[in-house]
Amino acid sequence: MDNIEQLIKTLSNDTAKIQPAPHPYLLSLKWAVATVAYLSLLLVIFGLRPDFLQAIENPWFVVEILALFSIFVATLVTTSLLAFPDIHQKRAIAFAPILMVSMFLVVIFFAWNADHPPASLPDHTYECTLCIILASLLPAVWTFYSLRKLASVHYRLAGGLALLSATSIGALWLRLYEVNDSIIHVVEWHYLPMFVIGLIGLWLGEIVLKW
Repeated sequence: MDNIEQLIKTLSNDTAKIQPAPHPYLLSLKWAVATVAYLSLLLVIFGLRPDFLQAIENPWFVVEILALFSIFVATLVTTSLLAFPDIHQKRAIAFAPILMVSMFLVVIFFAWNADHPPASLPDHTYECTLCIILASLLPAVWTFYSLRKLASVHYRLAGGLALLSATSIGALWLRLYEVNDSIIHVVEWHYLPMFVIGLIGLWLGEIVLKW
């Protein structure tokens, strides 16, 4: 009997203290602060587009930037909710990315119609996609690393939204850096790849986040 009590006492003392998971809003705020700091660093290193003051005179450019940032915020918050098995009982908020993406597509549609006559296409093409991917790598890695330490059972959707959030920051940086007013180029080499990478995240989430 004494041996059993001693064993129980030993096992109790050896139990490691479990660190409670942060609230999803605090988690998403932590990610957002880190990502915005990273974006600011990119802009400090590479600079804003030389015609930035002229570019913001175009209201559709400003709305596009705001809509893109809204996708980043919505996907980041929803990713933090998906890190919990019960989505922290906030299923309604988890649908926010659908609304933000829909609004973004509407903005792009009107910006496309307003681009008349069409702005001249830049000389480069796929280089923009590569720049977005490279700029998105660090935010994607730290988001996936954080998710791995939690208990998501929605690993496909969490992976997809995590990559969409990261690439939206890469796309946002490039729009603020690159001198380019061609909405056709932006759709083809910025935003279509951004959403394709988000779809790839569905597959990557199953591989990396499944436990």
